[in-house]
Amino acid sequence: MTRLPKNNRPQNNLITLQKRRQALYGWMLMAPALALLSLFAFYPTIATFFSSLFSRGTTRHPSVFAGFENYGDLFADPTFWTVASNNLIYAGVTIPVSIIFALIMALWANAHIPARSFIRSAYFTPTILPMIAAANLWLFFYTPDLGIIDRITGFFGAEPTNWLGQPETALAAVIIVTIWKEAGFFMIFYLAALQTIPPDLREAARIEGAGRWTYTRRVLLPLLMPTTIFVFVNALINSVKLIDHLFILTKGGPNNASKLILYWIWEMAFAYFDRPHAAAMTMMVLLVLGIVAIAQFRLVEKRTHYR
Repeated sequence: MTRLPKNNRPQNNLITLQKRRQALYGWMLMAPALALLSLFAFYPTIATFFSSLFSRGTTRHPSVFAGFENYGDLFADPTFWTVASNNLIYAGVTIPVSIIFALIMALWANAHIPARSFIRSAYFTPTILPMIAAANLWLFFYTPDLGIIDRITGFFGAEPTNWLGQPETALAAVIIVTIWKEAGFFMIFYLAALQTIPPDLREAARIEGAGRWTYTRRVLLPLLMPTTIFVFVNALINSVKLIDHLFILTKGGPNNASKLILYWIWEMAFAYFDRPHAAAMTMMVLLVLGIVAIAQFRLVEKRTHYR
């Protein structure tokens, strides 16, 4: 083995010491975030997982280890499949429609039009409303025979409709409220991204003979793709954490027609005091969100950033 000259050993030791200092400095910078994540994310997740492995305890029958029996009970429960299908429909409609509306509103609010500031404020106003206030507002819209919707449809001879009280329209009514609430919030991200795109690209596209639609499809939308992925992930997270609106509008009814995952978890844990099954449902939600996050970082994000 070839030995390093003696005069190089102090230099190598100095380099090693500098690397150790940099690593220590990096861990010191990450320590506050790691502490908060451990306290509010990692530990609750681990505790929830262990809670899902035990049976429901009572005064006479203490909780015992049940393995994955709680997960099997959920899959055998018809309510599970009803809630899962409701959430799939809810996410499948609210996510793309909210993104499309947000993009259209951002393109319009970014254009040189009169009262542009007023339009931006009007689009963003639903976002700053508290969840409960927004739900109560729409509860007035949906009230049978007295609400604004039935008043308008009544002019055309339509019969009053109980929008929140029948299974055919309850979930759709909740979806409309969510789209109205979230589109203005997502518009802000698109508006910020549009203002970072150089105007020279538009001029170059005009010189090349590209029309407005061609410029939007071939230049604008690809440059907005990182923002779209960010908005998509936020919309996906929001689609599994809706609970405020359901408390006011439908409470998951009628006959579980509008019940979503987070509301069902709350109901199991705090209404029926069945925390092991609620913990099992929570772990399944975390697993699905984790798979989506991995897919985003591994497959999608690599193709959406331009350097």
